[in-house]
Amino acid sequence: MPENGDNLVQPEQIDRDAYEPAYAQLANILRRQIANGAFRPGDQLPSEAQLCRTYGISPMTVRRSINLLSDQGVVSTAQGKGTFVKPLELGTAVFDLQELQALFQDGVDTAVRLLEVRVVSADERTARKLCICEGDNVIYIRRLLTRANQPIFYHRAYLIYDPTRPIVEAEMDVTSLHGLFSNVVNHSLKRGQLTIEATLMNEEEANILRANLPVAAFYLEHLFYDFDERPLSWGWFIFRNDHLRFSTQIGIQEGRKDD
Repeated sequence: MPENGDNLVQPEQIDRDAYEPAYAQLANILRRQIANGAFRPGDQLPSEAQLCRTYGISPMTVRRSINLLSDQGVVSTAQGKGTFVKPLELGTAVFDLQELQALFQDGVDTAVRLLEVRVVSADERTARKLCICEGDNVIYIRRLLTRANQPIFYHRAYLIYDPTRPIVEAEMDVTSLHGLFSNVVNHSLKRGQLTIEATLMNEEEANILRANLPVAAFYLEHLFYDFDERPLSWGWFIFRNDHLRFSTQIGIQEGRKDD
């Protein structure tokens, strides 16, 4: 185990002619050393003075490198003690929706079919979600996404009804995850809330998704807001549980010099 960072052996050098700034190069060097086991969780990194001597860089460059690694959750610093490699923390795991995004970007095998679109009166739950009065008109949409002709998810959503604007499918797309995942630019959306839960399909959902009851599913609820903090659309996706999974990686992956 390294002690006070004195075990640097044949260190990589900072390339002064590289486009990458020196502080970023040093951060990558230290990250690779951590990933390759030269420094283990809890180990102390070389001191600022040692890094300056080893790599021929300024204290400010070293501090920027350490701050970068700290922001990335690789190291932590203790005033008057030094910089230490952070241990593996399950609580830092972050799951994204890249697998869901890949479904929308697969233009060859993936198709989104509009099942229904009509103006309806908002019930109590819809009115509460969209901050409108019960009975107000809203646009109700149902969609089905298929991949290789197999149903993947069933989407239902309610949109704020604005009679001054034409109701077109392009407009309805951008107020759904389909539009967001397809990189459609919509300047009317400020933020959104997503909630993922486990659920059991009802009879309608099972019929559309060709599943036999009882069957588990993922429920993904979305609520989007405009820049006046007013809800624009609310809805939910029902996913077949055999077509969606969430995975992530934690800790520092083994690095390479050309990463």
